Amino acid sequence: MTPAQRAAELRHLLDRANHAYYVLDAPEVSDAEYDRWLRELQALEREHPELRTADSPTQRVGAEPAASLQKHTHLRPMMSLANAFTPEELTAWEDKNARITADARGGGYTTEVKIDGSAVSLTYRKGELVSGATRGNGRVGELITENLKTLTDVPLRLSGSSHPDVMEIRGEVYLPRAAFDRLNRERAEAGEPLYANPRNTAAGSLKLLDSKVTRSRRLRMYAFHVEVIEGSLSARTQWEVLNQLAAWGFQVEPHRKRHTDLVSVQAAVDQLEQQIRKLPFDADGVVVKIDQLSLHMELGAVSEREPRWAIARKFAPEVAVTRLIDIQINVGRTGALNPYAVLEPVQVGGVTVSSATLHNEDLIEAKDLRIGDWVEVIRAGEVIPQVVGPLPERRDGSERPFVMPEHCPRCGTPVVRDPEEAIRYCPNMRCPGRMEEGIIHFASRDALDIRGLGAERVRQLLDAKLIQDVADLYTLTADQLVTLDRFAKQSAAQLVAGIDAARARPLSLLLFGLGIRHVGKTVAQLLARRFGSMTALAAASEAEIEAVPGVGPTIAHAVAEFFAMPASQELIARLSAAGVAQTEPNAALSGGALTGQTYVLTGTLPTLSRQQAMELIERAGGRVAGSVSKKSTAVVSGDEAGSKLVKARELGIEIIDEQELMRRAGDGR
Repeated sequence: MTPAQRAAELRHLLDRANHAYYVLDAPEVSDAEYDRWLRELQALEREHPELRTADSPTQRVGAEPAASLQKHTHLRPMMSLANAFTPEELTAWEDKNARITADARGGGYTTEVKIDGSAVSLTYRKGELVSGATRGNGRVGELITENLKTLTDVPLRLSGSSHPDVMEIRGEVYLPRAAFDRLNRERAEAGEPLYANPRNTAAGSLKLLDSKVTRSRRLRMYAFHVEVIEGSLSARTQWEVLNQLAAWGFQVEPHRKRHTDLVSVQAAVDQLEQQIRKLPFDADGVVVKIDQLSLHMELGAVSEREPRWAIARKFAPEVAVTRLIDIQINVGRTGALNPYAVLEPVQVGGVTVSSATLHNEDLIEAKDLRIGDWVEVIRAGEVIPQVVGPLPERRDGSERPFVMPEHCPRCGTPVVRDPEEAIRYCPNMRCPGRMEEGIIHFASRDALDIRGLGAERVRQLLDAKLIQDVADLYTLTADQLVTLDRFAKQSAAQLVAGIDAARARPLSLLLFGLGIRHVGKTVAQLLARRFGSMTALAAASEAEIEAVPGVGPTIAHAVAEFFAMPASQELIARLSAAGVAQTEPNAALSGGALTGQTYVLTGTLPTLSRQQAMELIERAGGRVAGSVSKKSTAVVSGDEAGSKLVKARELGIEIIDEQELMRRAGDGR
């Protein structure tokens, strides 16, 4: 497998994991597995800078926000944390910071237990709460102000008067174990399915439309960070920040400690790891931060993904042993044959698990997994565990190797596998497995967002032979739907209305919804904004597609191949005939003022949000890059600009302000 193909595969795996964790609240892989993928991708991008794409998971946090709630643009990006799983990795983190500034070793540290909850951001103006939102993709989250107001730990007005005029308070919302147990007892008594774990339940409760139900869940929140937007903060250390948060009326993690060196930090980690099951909330590690705030500014961040001055020292995951009953295959929307483990049910971290993703046949072979093996599985807060490996010493000879099928298990078509790729594919676009998963994806919140059309409804429509593909959705009538089980006149009319509303979605969402291989949501936006219409994109050559910044040869080949297939052409024609929009409102202007130019954004701009500035540049034909290089046209700098500004000065790259950007883009505001 070439570096480009491996990077594309890793981006796909990480994007899927991000979507499952941040949007679906249903993690599919362990933290350890995710971290290994991320590190491998980071290493590939360091060795081959040309592989770094605009939509790389190394450049952003999480996944796109759900479409069912109003979106909220954070005044400052919500970053994630790098992970350290051993004392050696924690030491390596300190050494790396010391190479940037020798003062890092003498800056002291703070530790806080890492709550396994849902990250939120609270905006305060003049000490009054004005909005609250989920993390979302780190730049844009979901507005959940009314639900957050139901938490007793969220002050509606801050105590005292010594606070910045405008600031964002970052915190972690969680469900205490006692409240989770109470909730599940009530559900069991009512004959309702039990919730999987406190973390998912907390995240789901924050997104409920009825804030009264949210209040009944008894959620709590710990505050841990302040982003000053206007005004100033008197604190000079992270320890003082935590004390200030407590003085304002927030709950702050009670096990927090201050340390002079890393030896003391590691001792605290070891001590807390022994107490993890006794804590009143779920936790999966300790957050370590350099204490001196001045060093935070000096060390900066890795892109907009993670700060250098903080890291999560993760606890060792809980391990359980169970039997691998079988390895089965799920056919995905792109035709990928995804093996998964069927496990004898086992309790791991307080949750019963019976399946685990296995990703691809190479992983199964590398781990020497055999059907019938006793295997070790780990779970560190996730719903679906990771199979660590087999226990060969417990084999009795009845175990048998797993062999990937040569034919699709759903349609019988011979499968294909590129020698350079790790996944086999069913090439049949009419495969029932592909069609089912494809329609489910097409209707999902991140794609066409068809309300009321979930996985069970899709399977019901397929079983009734009312649909075969996504174009058939637009021919459904309420009279057809009411003949099916669990469809009343009102629900039938609502689904038809939801499908009708989806006709007007922009081209970028339609492209993402079609499930073209290697085309995630960000790539779909890049293509839609560059070509403007489905007709123009379909007519583009592979070279023209590859020329789009952020689109590499693998993606370009997949897109060109998709549009060359007669089945794809027929599907697009049927969607057009059904009145489905195939243009992009935010398409780049042909020959726009910024065509061929690359800009980097840093700091907070006076009037434009980060998203608005990006759209302004892209509409004018320009490109937004996440890092400064010799190829950068200019760096657009705002208040509290970070390391990108320093890099621009070192390379002699032009530095401009928001007003100059708007003048160049021809924006008349």
